[in-house]
Amino acid sequence: MRKLILTSVMAMATFGAFAAADMTIYYSPTCPHCHHARDFTSQYLVYEYPTLKVTNVDVTNQANYPAFQKVIKDCGYDSGGVPIVVINGKCFQGFGTPETTGNEFRGTLDAGLTADEKATAAANRAEMAANPDQYRSRHADRLNAITEQAGQPEKKTENSGLVFWAVLGVLVVALGFVLLRKKKS
Repeated sequence: MRKLILTSVMAMATFGAFAAADMTIYYSPTCPHCHHARDFTSQYLVYEYPTLKVTNVDVTNQANYPAFQKVIKDCGYDSGGVPIVVINGKCFQGFGTPETTGNEFRGTLDAGLTADEKATAAANRAEMAANPDQYRSRHADRLNAITEQAGQPEKKTENSGLVFWAVLGVLVVALGFVLLRKKKS
């Protein structure tokens, strides 16, 4: 029984670990503000936030245009100015400076983190500030968190949370059966 409980707790922890932050940057290759947003993300945010996943979407690629139009509508923007950055569902249009817009990005990312994850991000930021090149070279694999959207973006299902709750429900039911079986013995 202890093994089943331990397995259930580990399964829930594992599902929680998959809840990575998502950031999508809709950009044009000729837009200077887009370059600033992408550079800030690739030089700082992916190193500060170990669970961050970034998707860059080139809006000049015709295959990406319908998704770009949808995000403009979903975000409630009147214009198609880029960059448009979507972080866990929150929209930003344009990029000012790392001190302004960059800190807004951090605030949005921090909002979805636990206290320990926020502490990790702060520690990563401090360590990187002390020696940026050394920190980035030790964590070069973090650049793998950035992907380029080649064509039509993946559609997220509305039921992604449902899968988690379904698995959790199955685990609870299994635990109930084990407990009832033990009582009858």
